[in-house]
Amino acid sequence: MAGMKIKEIRAFPIRDPIAGGVYVEHASLTTPRRPPWTKDAEVANPMSRYARYKALRGSWRPKLGGVGCLVTADDGSWGFGTSVLGTPVISIINDHIGPLLVDEPALATDRLWDMAMRFASVYSPSGLASYALSAIDLALWDLKGKVLGLPVYELAGGPVREAQTCYATGNDTDWHMELGFKATKLACPYGPADGLAALDKNEALVAKTRELIGKDVELMLDCWMAFDVEFAVRLAERLRPYGLRWIEDCLTPENIDAHAALRERLPWQSLATGEHWYTPYPFSHAANKRLADIFQPDINWVGGFTACQRIAHIAEGAGIDIMLHAGMNTAYGQHFSFATPNATWGEYFCGVAPGVPLEESPRFPGMAVPKDGKLVPSDAPGFGLGLSLDAIAEMAL
Repeated sequence: MAGMKIKEIRAFPIRDPIAGGVYVEHASLTTPRRPPWTKDAEVANPMSRYARYKALRGSWRPKLGGVGCLVTADDGSWGFGTSVLGTPVISIINDHIGPLLVDEPALATDRLWDMAMRFASVYSPSGLASYALSAIDLALWDLKGKVLGLPVYELAGGPVREAQTCYATGNDTDWHMELGFKATKLACPYGPADGLAALDKNEALVAKTRELIGKDVELMLDCWMAFDVEFAVRLAERLRPYGLRWIEDCLTPENIDAHAALRERLPWQSLATGEHWYTPYPFSHAANKRLADIFQPDINWVGGFTACQRIAHIAEGAGIDIMLHAGMNTAYGQHFSFATPNATWGEYFCGVAPGVPLEESPRFPGMAVPKDGKLVPSDAPGFGLGLSLDAIAEMAL
């Protein structure tokens, strides 16, 4: 173990086993009661103002595919990380950052993350590079856990709770209640592109959902970068009687001034954001200005486990919670949340059809799923992905 060095970092396209917010044709053993809401549901989004792409987010989102990253040490130990956005991210890993980390200490995760961030400075560690950093960093933590014979959550300080409380995301709310979740989040169907009627239609959906779940289940609304400040304020005022725990990602992520304006105009409403912020830097600014109450980085996009740790520390100092985007849909997010005091809830995107058990959802074999709204990650070394090198080879495209 002493002096262990990185021998190779290699990225390649994979079949993504995680639904992750996009409808995936998935053959389950159980016959579904009906198709999942994701199959053809319209969700308000940044392209809603353009009729050609309004009806379905999948019509314009990139189809670049999953990314696998295998880090191998000089003693043969290995770790596996994943991200998305295919060829560009793979090229950043294989043609730039990966080779520069060869012969570096394999277990020095903070050092390696800092080096990778600095390597990417010539084209910015944000955006596509952040996805590449995530895959590398997650593979390094997986390697580290396997070498030391510990689950990653133990390396990160150990569990801070008996089980992770999970909330369900999606518009099959009746199914979420059957599964035992005590908090659920809706995808908002209508935005400014739908005119004044959007306020009435969104309120009708929220009112119907609140009636279904009752007053003892938390309810949130995901607005997926679709709004401007004025629409977000008007909608929040309309929804005030329904007791939303938070409204999420109302605005274009880069428009920090708009986030400040929304915070000023909605001092009473909890705001969540950060899914599309990259590296810890925007979170530092947002914490300093208290632009949001809940940070939601994606561990496979923002820069990996190390980046999320830094964001959690920034947030904790400001009294802000961190709830990873789709954090319960990956073993990476499960381990991080389980070891992080201010990661009070974990998001589980329900991609399976109603009636199909969560155990039949697309996932790595070793990954836990929520039961009655609670989850305990695998205690196998590393992230407990349940993958062999042969299985990874079969996953590769």
